[in-house]
Amino acid sequence: MKPDLNNIIKHLNTVNRHRIYVCIHCFRAGLYWRGLVHDLSKYSAEEFITSAAHYQGTRSPNESEREEYGYSKAWIHHKGRNKHHFEYWTDYSPVTRKLEPIKMPLTYVIEMFCDRVAASKIYMGADYTDAAPLAYFEKGRAHRYIHDDTSRLLEKLLRMLKEHGEDYTFAYIRHLRKRSLGKA
Repeated sequence: MKPDLNNIIKHLNTVNRHRIYVCIHCFRAGLYWRGLVHDLSKYSAEEFITSAAHYQGTRSPNESEREEYGYSKAWIHHKGRNKHHFEYWTDYSPVTRKLEPIKMPLTYVIEMFCDRVAASKIYMGADYTDAAPLAYFEKGRAHRYIHDDTSRLLEKLLRMLKEHGEDYTFAYIRHLRKRSLGKA
């Protein structure tokens, strides 16, 4: 499937808007570099062309690609290059000799939080509420292969967002980062 010019422009606009939201959120969390470099692989030919061809505007193009082929080459490329995706953090355990989730470093959990909030805002538009990212997280719980500690922290942040809003949650995240760096 080849993208038409209209979908190329719309997909580029969606990617750019998403990155801007993530950058703003990462800056609020104190992750300046992570905000600037977030999702740069989406501009690579491996991801951009396929995603533009499957662009719909209301959900990730990866979903459409999966429906067509049974998998998403763009997603496989993306998750292997972006540490803010829990799917990046799997490896074979020397004990069990099975593929297992690894606990994510705090920086990438925070970037993942920022990414999920931004994606909800982009795909939901005017229907977005601070409860939406948690609802999406809960909807996929049964199918997620993520380290328990990572899942608990992400859920805690998403629940905090729902119950207390962005200002409170980003203040908490900045405090959490300072504490993890031994500065609190």
